[in-house]
Amino acid sequence: MQVVISTNHLSAQTKKAAQTKKAQPQSNYYCPPCGDCDKTAYKAAGKCPVCGMALVKQTAEEHNKNEKRYKVAFYLQDGVEVLDFAGPMEVFAYANFDVFTVSATKDQIKSQGILKITPDYSIDDSPHADILVFFGGNAGNAATNPKVIDWVKKQTNVDYYFSVCTGAFILGKAGLLDNLTATTFHLSIDDLQREIPKAKILKNVRFVDNGKVITTAGISAGIDGALHLVEKIRGAETAKQIAAYMEYDKWVPAEGLIIAKDK
Repeated sequence: MQVVISTNHLSAQTKKAAQTKKAQPQSNYYCPPCGDCDKTAYKAAGKCPVCGMALVKQTAEEHNKNEKRYKVAFYLQDGVEVLDFAGPMEVFAYANFDVFTVSATKDQIKSQGILKITPDYSIDDSPHADILVFFGGNAGNAATNPKVIDWVKKQTNVDYYFSVCTGAFILGKAGLLDNLTATTFHLSIDDLQREIPKAKILKNVRFVDNGKVITTAGISAGIDGALHLVEKIRGAETAKQIAAYMEYDKWVPAEGLIIAKDK
């Protein structure tokens, strides 16, 4: 039996395969968001020659989507706990977020009576932020200041509210924890529940994610919550790379309570 193969048919199939291959987005390797070095595309896996972080395989479209530089306002009060804000600041900096500090005034403050900090802005001239973050360590200084709470309430178009330790009291006083589940420093669980009766306050959890509002337990738990937020925004691979770069092996993805994945 003679089999006749149509060259026209083969030609059409070849053209279709070529068009399909051409239509598929090409992936390159990029450094996770951390600075100018994440703009370079590499053809092979490896480590970034600038910062040393492992390259991540992405299409140009995926990479461009992750390039948004989120504006993050760190509200710091006099007496703020160092690791409360320093840990998340490290995470967000490696995620290529723009972090700036805000306080009630521009007067110099002290973290734990040791580290002197001059805020970038006061609540009177602070620019818009995509993410607002509050920390423990004399948090009552802010939570009982009507001007600060009024400032928090007036912030618009905020993507995420984030608190570490007793920074949750500030969110609570601004009404942002009403009818939500939250957590805080383990010695302040009962106090927060008493102060914010409309919220459900949990203990023994590293962070609680309500979608738009994320609260964490005390001090080092802020790093876990910050990595979780980066994972939501930049993806799991980027968050894992940042944790590895920081040599922070405590973080376990999804270890906290995730009530809502979306904002």
